[in-house]
Formats: sequence, C-alpha cells, structure tokens
Amino acid sequence: MQKATESLRDPFLSPEFAVAVDSVRSDARVAVLAEGPEIVGFFPFQRGRLGIGVPIGAGLSNCQGLIHAPAVEWDPRELLRACKVSVWQFDHLVDGQRPFECYAAALAPSPVIDLTDGFAVYQQQLRLKSPRFYRDLNSNMRKLERDAGELRSVADSRDLAGLRALMGWKSDQYRRNRWISVFDRPWVVDLVHHLFDIHGDWFGGQLSLLYAGETPVAATFDLRSGHVVAGWFAAYDTRFSRRSPGLIHLLLKAEAVAALGVRLIDMGKGNDPYKQRLKSHDLFVAEGMAARGPLLAGAHRVLSGATRRAGAQIRKHPHLFRATDQVLRRCGRI
Repeated sequence: MQKATESLRDPFLSPEFAVAVDSVRSDARVAVLAEGPEIVGFFPFQRGRLGIGVPIGAGLSNCQGLIHAPAVEWDPRELLRACKVSVWQFDHLVDGQRPFECYAAALAPSPVIDLTDGFAVYQQQLRLKSPRFYRDLNSNMRKLERDAGELRSVADSRDLAGLRALMGWKSDQYRRNRWISVFDRPWVVDLVHHLFDIHGDWFGGQLSLLYAGETPVAATFDLRSGHVVAGWFAAYDTRFSRRSPGLIHLLLKAEAVAALGVRLIDMGKGNDPYKQRLKSHDLFVAEGMAARGPLLAGAHRVLSGATRRAGAQIRKHPHLFRATDQVLRRCGRI
C-alpha cells in the first residue's frame, strides 16, 4: 500500500515503525480496515486515558495518517468508534487523507530536499537560489578542515558509539535551551536503539556521521523507507559550533545518500532559516483533531482557533514573547 501511493512512503508510516513503538509502549494499536474479505487499510494509533487517541509514536512521529489501498474511503467517526477513542489528535497529518481533511485546523510546511535528479543538480540549484549562504557554507567547510582535519561523511554508520554521542549532544542541546530532553524517557532511548538495529532493504534506522580527521563533529539519526529519508534527531559537538558543522553535515549527507538511491530528504515541519535555505520545496502536513461527535469537533475548533490567535499576538510583541517563553520553559522543567 505504501509503494502504491507516493504520499504514504514516509518511514513513520511503515509497519516497522509501528512494531518498534509497540515494543516499548503498551498503548500502541493498529486498526485493520477491510472491505469484505480484503484488507484495505491500517490505522496505527495510541489509546490513552479518557478515550483520547493520538498517532503512534506521538511527539516523535513526523508523519501521521491511515495507510490504505488506492482510492479507499473511510468514515472517521466509524473508525474512531471501532478504535474505542472519542477523539484522535494529530499534528503531522500527511497529504491525501481526504476523510480527515474536514478536521484539520491548520496546515504547516515540511521542507524537503529533492534529489530526484541527483545531488549535482540540487547543488547547482542551491548555489543559484542562495549564493551567499552557499559561499559561507563552503568557507566554513575549509576552515573546519584546517582546524580539525579532513572532512569525511559516513551516510549509514553502524557505530553504536556514534549513536550514543549523538544522543549526548542532543540532550545537552535540550538542556542549554531549558527544554525537556526526550532521552530522559527510557522508552525513547529503547525505541531509538530498536530502530537502529533494523537495517533492511526497504526500511531502517540510518545514522550519519561527519568526521573531521578522526573526530566525530556532527551526527543525525534518521529513518529511511525506500527512496525517502525522514530527518529525526540531529546534533553536533559544540566545540566546533563556529564552523556550522550541522549545516555542513546536512549538505554532505545529502550527497552521500543520493549515491545510495535516496531521492527525497524530509527535514520536518518548521520554518527554521536553515530549512528555508536548503529546501527544494515544501510538503504540507495538517494539525487538528478528529472527533466522534459534532460537539467535540466544535469545541476543538474553538479552542484551537483561540490558541492560534493568542500565539500570533504573542509573537508580535517581543517582551511578551520572551516572558511567555520563560514561563513555558519553567513549566516544562517542573
């Protein structure tokens, strides 16, 4: 079913990801949709307290939805009743989920690097689109090599020490920003290790490392299915932060995975400046909440609309934004 529909080929929609989440969480479920004797779809989700449903791997999954045969339709309310959930909250709903579209409250861009025509074509497009950014990046590459040694990118490393270094760097980044580290949750660490051990022809966890000489300076842990790579965790050694090792690594990784047959790197939802410079174009994901009844759906639309309006007003006023940011970070630590 994934191979038959381009938008469903994301690794977060793969059965291996659902099985991996199930191995570390007791609330993981997959509903199976059938028409007569034929299976026509799969709906991976987690069922929490009070009948609240969320996507499988919620908080970590960058692509969500129902995996289905081409042209299949479904009734969201009937689906939720069968799953014994009153609502299903989503924040990265993939394009093409027409029965869920009426529940979407907002759309967000998910920038991608398109390698369909090869890395050389993408590189030329990047040079033309962002010439100054490209020159600065190449200058930092030369300076990093001068300071620390020849650069070498490993696109699909099986080095467990490299994976641990990545998680350590990422945890430090969370703490510097006063965020909660996802790696403080044992099930997340177990999930990452489980996915790292999967290395099949179609699906696998993919650790990429950037070395300067013999020193690892940046790393990413992504998921791959077929020709699609979904960016997940990325971090670098802060001793080299002046040279933008994360950006250097992303560009060199794109070159390396293109040689392995990857045609699309999804960098994940967000308008971060580096994503805007490196992207070829955007995919779009939706956020919202499907509900079994009109009252719940209406309440969600009111609350989500109020939240978006409040957020927009806060962002317009720097002093208010900083104060709100500090309060939320403090709440997060508590």
